[in-house]
Amino acid sequence: MRVTTAFKHLLRLPGVNVTGVVFQSNRVIVTVALRRRRLACPLCDHSTRARYDLRDVDSRWRHLDLGAWRLEVRARLRRLRCPDHGVRVECVPFARHRSEFTRDFEDLVAWLAAKTDKSAIERLLRIAWRTVGAIVERVVSDELDPERLNDLFEIGIDEISWRKQHNYLTLVSNHRSGKVVWGAEGKDTKTCDSFFDELGKERSSKLTAVSMDMGKAYLKSVTKQDHAPQATICIDPFHVVALATKALDDVRRDVWNDMRALDSKAAKKFKDARWSLMKNPDNLTDKQAATLRRLKRRGGDLWRAYRLKESCRAIFSGDLDPDEVEELLDRLISQAQRSRLEPFVKLSRTLRDNRDGILAAIRLGINNGRAEGLNNVVRLIARRAYGFHSATAAVALVMLCCGPITLRLPYQGLL
Repeated sequence: MRVTTAFKHLLRLPGVNVTGVVFQSNRVIVTVALRRRRLACPLCDHSTRARYDLRDVDSRWRHLDLGAWRLEVRARLRRLRCPDHGVRVECVPFARHRSEFTRDFEDLVAWLAAKTDKSAIERLLRIAWRTVGAIVERVVSDELDPERLNDLFEIGIDEISWRKQHNYLTLVSNHRSGKVVWGAEGKDTKTCDSFFDELGKERSSKLTAVSMDMGKAYLKSVTKQDHAPQATICIDPFHVVALATKALDDVRRDVWNDMRALDSKAAKKFKDARWSLMKNPDNLTDKQAATLRRLKRRGGDLWRAYRLKESCRAIFSGDLDPDEVEELLDRLISQAQRSRLEPFVKLSRTLRDNRDGILAAIRLGINNGRAEGLNNVVRLIARRAYGFHSATAAVALVMLCCGPITLRLPYQGLL
């Protein structure tokens, strides 16, 4: 078997013939020629037999390593004139547009990026740290399901922090598929408007329920006339419990400040009680449970605040039917309003304003639990990537790990 034939079977590059192989000290250079006669535009489906000129363009791509050697694919490409995109170099079937790597190489990098950190990929595949991010963006742009915004009925909208200094992404997830279908930088009404602009009026009219937190920015966008005013707004119960927990912590802090003014030593011991109050009773350690019992004996504002927080958590534990939740929620709002604890008085006003959305989430069984779970996934992604330099890179990696995209290893079909 000739070496060119051997490498044709070894590389399995579609649409080409291997015309030459050169071994160098640290790399193998494989020269290929396209089998097709028609020139294809890299940006659309246009193809033609007519060349723009007789000048050939020398191109090269990095392929999967061959043992210790780097493997480089080279080809001479022609130029064509596309009626929509002007003069372009013809595309090749084994690499993406404007990429210096083959599809197999980029698919391997993307699969590894979803599993490990960029520094490990950099060392393993001998590419630059920034190159990993660029490859991920190309793979996501090329492989992300183009039909992901079709047949959306129940969606969740939530913001997540991708970087310090209040840098946020808005992510939209499909409750039925459990996948993130859209993402962009920002967390305001304008950002949410851009999602509905891309979704379009016809597809927006199919939305039946939208889950979100209690912020006004997303609500303002969803209820616009051309967006989804017909959709039922579902306020995630997770945020209700989170607000009750925050109100308890505010009361605890006020009590601690009062104690510190009277007895600094007692205040120091009291400060350690924070997690006894914040954690669920079933998860307390023996020491924390003992601390909680002492706080109960002490009574006062802090214990009343703790009972209100626990009442809120019990309402949304998932063991009650919608009618019971409605009755208990109204009772909680009344108790918080009459508690004379400013953080809980404020909480009662918030719950009253969002009561219908909270009950709708319970009735329909729709919440942002999956979207909130993505927060931990995105934080893990950020740590694994050692930070992002742009929101585009952050969204690309989030979509790679959580979006409707199927990654295949180059040799997966051979297993």
